[in-house]
Amino acid sequence: MPIYPPDDPFFLNIELFGLPIVIRWYGIIIVTAAVLAGWFAAQRAQRRGYNPDHVWNLLMVGMILGIVGARTYYVIFEWPRFAGQSVIDIINPRTGGLAIHGGIIGALLAAFIYTRWNKLPFFTWLDICTPAFLLGQALGRWGNFFNQEAYGRPTNLPFGVIIDGDKRLPPFDNLVQYPPDTLFHATFLYESVWNLIGVGVLVWLERRLRGWLRLGDMALGYAIWYGTGRLWVEGLRTDSLCTSGFGGACEEALRVAQIASILLIVGGLVGLYVNHKFRPATTPQVGAVQPDETSDDTSDTHP
Repeated sequence: MPIYPPDDPFFLNIELFGLPIVIRWYGIIIVTAAVLAGWFAAQRAQRRGYNPDHVWNLLMVGMILGIVGARTYYVIFEWPRFAGQSVIDIINPRTGGLAIHGGIIGALLAAFIYTRWNKLPFFTWLDICTPAFLLGQALGRWGNFFNQEAYGRPTNLPFGVIIDGDKRLPPFDNLVQYPPDTLFHATFLYESVWNLIGVGVLVWLERRLRGWLRLGDMALGYAIWYGTGRLWVEGLRTDSLCTSGFGGACEEALRVAQIASILLIVGGLVGLYVNHKFRPATTPQVGAVQPDETSDDTSDTHP
């Protein structure tokens, strides 16, 4: 059956003492996703003997740098659209545009800064956090559903999503050629389900292959899994950043997100090869109690 997004993207849109109070469903979804991901990562950190407070501190830093990275990435690849605009319009995400690959770069930078500042092993914390990050992405994609964005081209699948005419990109805003009941690929849903399955796969592999895994393998597995899913989902979307232009249908061209996904997949596979050829098998079993994180030993061979 068709999927119908809500007509109103606002959870709250009122005036109080003359001041507008606006809360969008998108914001609620993103915050909920971040909290759920933080809780999951905190459980994983605690099972490894680390103070879970580090997760919540890292989450705050990661959200800030992740948003900065996501916006910067988008603006770079959409620069013809932003050239000549004010700095406020360029940095304001409400003018449109956050790119998840830029968010990943920002989150990695946040993890590197935070772990080095607190003398924590970087790769161990990547392994702790990446399944949780994937969980946050799975839930966060539903924010696109409430905003009626990140949908795909028309489809004959019975579970396509209905998009309002004023929310469609050209040429799909032509209601004569594409009537109001036209169904579009629910790409936000595809990616959400793919990411959720990925969380289960990564956690299962972590337990199943605990004697084989090396430090960093979970992060590399994330890169391969997410890159693979985004590679095929992006091919269905109508709002991609393109290599032959910006926005639109990306005819006969790889999209920017597809190139980034290929780099993630290749980087993950090469990383696994290098990791298992040169790094000793020192990754601890899940549930093993680790030394106190305040130790002066910051080597990534420290579990």
